[in-house]
Amino acid sequence: MMDRINAKQLAADLVSRMTLDEKASQLRYDSPAIKRLGIPAYNWWNEALHGVARAGTATVFPQAIGLAAIFDAQFHEKVASAVSTEARAKYNYQHENGDRDIYKGLSMWSPNINIFRDPRWGRGQETYGEDPHLTSELGCAYVRGLQGDGEYLKTAACAKHFAVHSGPEAIRHEFDAVVSKKDMSETYLPAFEDLVKDAKVESVMGAYNRVNGEPACGSKTLLNDILRENWGFEGHVVSDCWAIRDFHTFHMVTDTAPESAALALTNGCDLNCGITYLHLLQALQEGLITEDDITQAAIRVCTSRYMLGLMADDCAYDEITIDENDSDQTAALALEAAEKSMVLLKNDGTLPLNLDALSSVAVIGPNADSIPCLEGNYNGTSSRYTTFLRGIREACEDKARVYYALGCHLYKDRTSNLAQPDDRLAEAVAVAKRADVSILCLGLDAMLEGEEGDTGNEFNSGDKNDLELPASQRQLLSAVLAVGKPVIVINASGSAIRIEDGNAILQAWYAGQAGGTAAANIIFGKTTPSGKLPITFYSSVDDLPPFEDYAMTNRTYRYFEGAALYPFGFGLSYAAFEYSNASYNDNAVDVTVKNTSEADGDETVQVYIKDCDSPMAVRNHSLCATARLHLKAGEEKSITLKLSKRAFDAVLEDGSRAVTGKRFMLSVGGSQPDKRSIELMGHTPQLIEVQLS
Repeated sequence: MMDRINAKQLAADLVSRMTLDEKASQLRYDSPAIKRLGIPAYNWWNEALHGVARAGTATVFPQAIGLAAIFDAQFHEKVASAVSTEARAKYNYQHENGDRDIYKGLSMWSPNINIFRDPRWGRGQETYGEDPHLTSELGCAYVRGLQGDGEYLKTAACAKHFAVHSGPEAIRHEFDAVVSKKDMSETYLPAFEDLVKDAKVESVMGAYNRVNGEPACGSKTLLNDILRENWGFEGHVVSDCWAIRDFHTFHMVTDTAPESAALALTNGCDLNCGITYLHLLQALQEGLITEDDITQAAIRVCTSRYMLGLMADDCAYDEITIDENDSDQTAALALEAAEKSMVLLKNDGTLPLNLDALSSVAVIGPNADSIPCLEGNYNGTSSRYTTFLRGIREACEDKARVYYALGCHLYKDRTSNLAQPDDRLAEAVAVAKRADVSILCLGLDAMLEGEEGDTGNEFNSGDKNDLELPASQRQLLSAVLAVGKPVIVINASGSAIRIEDGNAILQAWYAGQAGGTAAANIIFGKTTPSGKLPITFYSSVDDLPPFEDYAMTNRTYRYFEGAALYPFGFGLSYAAFEYSNASYNDNAVDVTVKNTSEADGDETVQVYIKDCDSPMAVRNHSLCATARLHLKAGEEKSITLKLSKRAFDAVLEDGSRAVTGKRFMLSVGGSQPDKRSIELMGHTPQLIEVQLS
């Protein structure tokens, strides 16, 4: 890969030939051309959360939370590599045809590695869940896949939103996330540190909110002291979009736009997504910044352009053509990802369905024939969508009659009478009575949960008020259950929803372009379900602290004091797995796993650690290693799992880390070692006591 020192030298030379106005212009996300220096226009804003977004045809993979449910860093990197190939293909043909607009560059503002600490947060779907270790492993893998290992960066990844950012969306522009040093070090910062130090992520994006009083995009503590001085970050920092404007309009930490621009720039924010850096020269005139401040930021952003090979004639990625976008191979990968991501939450033995024993199937619900419920947010546009209805119909072709009924609208619009909750109910009941089994497709889409400003929902600027299905869907579910025939629920959502009724419940997330095929393959037994929950499903928000409270007490599986509805790491299978011979040696666990069933399947081995001594340890236990393996019926494999480098650490009140305990308990199995997980999974993980000297 191109040496950063060399790239920085080239950038410094280029910037030295720019005028002051030209240097300042390059700190905008929509950087203009400097023709006299041969610098083309470049728009830095592009997205690649689960496929290239907002720029035309691209493969749509499962939403990030669904990809997290696969619990497989190697597969995650493979997905990211496919995304970066499509990004290069699109960049090449767009720029060849003179299109240098927004969403057409190679700086991909992904992944989102914020911790999904509260299930009400609408953007939690963009994350890898609630666990710092899993988030770090998957985040690093996604960065490696996006950036590649060639002479130049394939694309430039971005770790966002730095830091301590997970709602509420409605007040994010003015909110101050108050968090202790212990929670910062124990939960909110580890993934960011690993992406910087281990994955060498090229950029970091600040958050909208303040953190302990400082606006994140102008925080000396975050951007200078932690990111650059402590972690040695060498890339560039970009603001979230229009976040610097919030300094003087909502946070009220400055009085004017020039003051806001100066606060951000002097504390290390190099690139402005927004327009506040149009005031940099005025800030210079007012003595708030120096030309050296502008020069330093310009060198950082230009270094990234050299690292990407945008100033070179020998970049091998320039040879990637449109043929590698939306290919059959990538479509197959999207299907595999969708199948692996879905989590079977409940099954009384109804699944898998035997098509040979069925004459008819009813597919019912507002998400049955919905494309939006496949997409999630920050999505591309696929040419190959398969809705749940279509996937089931294709699976049943020439074998069983498929009936379809909308049943109800996704939710009742409070402002109009267009979406009455019961105007399709009779049809749903009729087809449910006619069919042998009903497949009820419920849940949400990005119009109901998502980002503030991007949604037209009835809730709270993209956040949820509670964990319930919309009232119209609850009524539909009750009516179909009352028919008295088997009911399978497919839930599409990017977060936890309380659903307990039905013979089987499949959590499909926002499954991407192949979601319908994947769900049908699982329901009819072509594929064994294997996804695991990367978040805790609670019974009610009444079990949780206030949304605005950023303390980790009673949040996520590591600190929760109650019993989960469906625990973190949980997911049922058609196969059954037996663990034996678990042992610990030299920061690694060895274990043998056997498929004791007649069904082939994937198993996710999970290792949790509990510090039995230290009062500074997390309340419950922490994930410290995972491995996903495929086992044929009756097959047995022995594997070694290396534990996290932080596995034995306790975090002190001052945020420092130390091994303060001597006796630890390791749990090795297909779930957490908590009572609820054991009850649902039907097996007890193996325990290993580790005594440190």
